[in-house]
Amino acid sequence: MTAELLLQYQRCQRRAFLDTHGDRSQRDTPSEFLLRLQQDKVIHHQNALAQQNHQQPDYYRGNWQAGAIATLELMQQGVERISQGVLLTNYLEKYTLLSRPDLLIKQPGNSSFGDWIYIPAQIELGKRPKLEYQIIAAYNAHVLEQIQGISPKSAWLFLRRPEIYTVDIARWTAQMQRSLNQCLEILEAELAPEVFISRQRCNLCRWYSQCYAIAKSQQHLSLIPGVTPNRYTQLQALNVVTLEALTQVNPSQLESLPGFDRQVAQKLVLQAQAVFENRPILLDTTDSISVSPVPLIELYFDIEAEPDLNLDYLLGVLVVNRQTGTETFYEFLAETPAQEETIWQQFLDLVHQYPTAPIYHFCSYEVDTVKRLGKLYHTPRQQIKTLLARFVDVYELTQTVALPVENYTLKAIARWLGFEWRDPHANGSHCIYWYDQWLASGDRTLLDAIVRYNEDDCYATRYVKDWLVDFIASSSSTDLQANCSQ
Repeated sequence: MTAELLLQYQRCQRRAFLDTHGDRSQRDTPSEFLLRLQQDKVIHHQNALAQQNHQQPDYYRGNWQAGAIATLELMQQGVERISQGVLLTNYLEKYTLLSRPDLLIKQPGNSSFGDWIYIPAQIELGKRPKLEYQIIAAYNAHVLEQIQGISPKSAWLFLRRPEIYTVDIARWTAQMQRSLNQCLEILEAELAPEVFISRQRCNLCRWYSQCYAIAKSQQHLSLIPGVTPNRYTQLQALNVVTLEALTQVNPSQLESLPGFDRQVAQKLVLQAQAVFENRPILLDTTDSISVSPVPLIELYFDIEAEPDLNLDYLLGVLVVNRQTGTETFYEFLAETPAQEETIWQQFLDLVHQYPTAPIYHFCSYEVDTVKRLGKLYHTPRQQIKTLLARFVDVYELTQTVALPVENYTLKAIARWLGFEWRDPHANGSHCIYWYDQWLASGDRTLLDAIVRYNEDDCYATRYVKDWLVDFIASSSSTDLQANCSQ
């Protein structure tokens, strides 16, 4: 049993099982973005260790017994900092626990070694002390306790920020113990745990294609937008475990359950019906929506960013002039981070040419970015306020209908409507990777791919918005005629 297995168990029980028992040749090829993350983690790890005066035990990687002996010798000598150490201990008389803290750090105290103890430290790429990191810290501390005869009261996390985060071991020990025992139970089972597709958690997992294929063949409820793990547990308790069964549920049965309310229950049942019948359904929330006349000029706005650099390097705007029948795409591109202020001003100059045109975007990132850039580059507050008043979030419009899609991302909705990106496999993560590669290599084709993707995002936003407006208008008109005939 390793810390890595316990870490993956906390993220997904099925992944821990597959990592242990699965056929690794069936895993997905790692994406460019995943490879970049792995590379970033290695660099972060190396940089953090470079700031420490550490000593490494001498052993061949994979020979954990030899590593444990070599690590123990360094601990007995009182070495100040030990990197890549190996700790082994028995657990419940049938398991061996393996711990490999990035660092073992000597501290004052009393242990089996003398008047010093060691505390474990992990080097993680995250920016915040996630729960899973702290559980692993408690696991490392537990194994360390068996070696030195005393449990450390704390552990350290080296994250992507200057200060070191201190983990309170006592706070997390009980939860770690439960997770450890549950993980061991899962690993001893004959069958893998049930699939549950979560777009955010599963995105970078190399078992994703295998799990998704199973979920798709089963019409698993996790593929229905709004079915979270907690809500799925509640549905299972009602023996609602199939898509068809969910379509037949009376929403009032769900309203009082944890994680539900009246609005959630009604929308979830309608969502299931939309998927089951493969048709869009207008929600009751659209009663208050009025469809305005189509403006003569519309702007569609999309951004590409590099989060690690805190940089918004591409501000793309599609100008649609219905009066002249023209469509023009403008790419304001920072070829270097220093050009961000320049493209921000270019963006402002363009949108101010059309002072009454609505600015359509998808989700809140564009609004947050305009606020950030406005503050960073000292744009007058009233100017930003006036600009944001023109913004229309197309994602919010999608929440007025139940669509037969697996999620409400721009790609899922636009593709269901028949829109396709010119680079079918490209996504935002690829753009982050490509921009980093551009900065390193100067390969212009990388920038061209990013601009092409951003332009397609703008056109997709327009495609979805136009369909939504037409659908809401036609559905509202049909409802009105039906009411009049009654």
